[in-house]
Amino acid sequence: MLAGIYYGSMYGGSTTSILVNIPGEAASVVTTLDGYQMAKKGRAGSALGIAAFGSFFAGTLGIVGLMIFAAPLAEFGLKFGAPEYTAVILLGLTLITYLSHGSVIKGFMMGAFGLILSCIGLDPIQASPRMIFNLIQLWDGIDLVPVVMGLFGISEVLVNIEKTASHEILRTKIGNLFPTVTDWMQAKGAILRGSILGFFLGILPGGGPVIASFASYGLEKRLSKEPDRFGKGAIEGVAGPESANNSSCSGGFIPLFTLGIPPNVVLALFFGAMMIHGIRPGPLLLQDHPDIFWGVVSSMYIGNLMLLVLNLPLIPMWVQLLKIPYRILFPLIILFCLIGSYSLKTSTFDVLVMVFFGIIGYLFRKFRYEGAPLVLAFVLGPMFELNLRQSLLISKGSLLIFFTRPISAITLTLSILLLFSSFIPYFRRVKKKHESSSTKDD
Repeated sequence: MLAGIYYGSMYGGSTTSILVNIPGEAASVVTTLDGYQMAKKGRAGSALGIAAFGSFFAGTLGIVGLMIFAAPLAEFGLKFGAPEYTAVILLGLTLITYLSHGSVIKGFMMGAFGLILSCIGLDPIQASPRMIFNLIQLWDGIDLVPVVMGLFGISEVLVNIEKTASHEILRTKIGNLFPTVTDWMQAKGAILRGSILGFFLGILPGGGPVIASFASYGLEKRLSKEPDRFGKGAIEGVAGPESANNSSCSGGFIPLFTLGIPPNVVLALFFGAMMIHGIRPGPLLLQDHPDIFWGVVSSMYIGNLMLLVLNLPLIPMWVQLLKIPYRILFPLIILFCLIGSYSLKTSTFDVLVMVFFGIIGYLFRKFRYEGAPLVLAFVLGPMFELNLRQSLLISKGSLLIFFTRPISAITLTLSILLLFSSFIPYFRRVKKKHESSSTKDD
């Protein structure tokens, strides 16, 4: 049941992301960037369809990978220490440059803001409070759910309320409820890459669907011959992340079942549920409880098929949500955001956090600052700080520890190359501007 809820949420999370620009869960944040733009252009059916098929393909591929590669990949995961995780997370942070559709500088500013927000709460090493402003509710830090719902949900409502023009999307006749041949040609590579990338990132502790979806989006934008299409309704921006977050779910079970290490919070709950039943996840699980391992794998096969069968026939019903008048839809969006934030800890403080970030998100959108880099940095910040400080404690403050270990050295080199490559278009624009001004002077 827990496994079904886990990968079922990956399927369902895309629906609200595409239709109303509200991530159903954290891993669907990236889907809002292009999925919602597709919906605004009357292509909500295609977006939902490619998300469903991509998720099914990735989920199936991930299950096969879980069966075949569980043991060898878990052994490779044992080679990762704090320096390796620091380098991998830093690589993830460099993807901020590819999540920004406009100014790279603004993207880095939003990333820096996300890192600052992630530092609120208790110090991970010394357990001393930081930036809590004498509020006991901030001792555990800020939760991701209220932040995301505020930045993407409430801000969307506020932006649309001030518009006096008629909303064309509600009048558009929605056709092509399934991806066209052109859509498939554009998305097939993204689905395959997202499936493979998500599976391997799911194996790493701290990885999970959120990082997998962000990484897949960054990769697709980087490989695209027309990166400017991203953020404006590129189907690859939906297919890649949705495939990645589903295959990441399957990959996450490898360290749990073979090493007894839950790689993320959701599988930590799964770990606890198994312990309650007297089952110890680890190297002996396959030997002592083969029925549990193969039972979960079988449930994934059945669940993937069921979700596809359920999702596709219901696409027309989901698309009808677009035709609901905004005077009805907006209060419902706010209500669901309130329920989602409050139900997290049954705390009114989380509701206030959501409202605060809704206003902040509205201002960001007015001044063309994007929320995705902030969310990525906010998610990766705690893991990056913990592993960085552990690495420096091991090396007694020497940064050479990151360059004397092969995996971290290669990953850091890749991060530096990606970082510099992101500024190449900026330098080209400056050069062209300088050349044009020189020509005018002549």
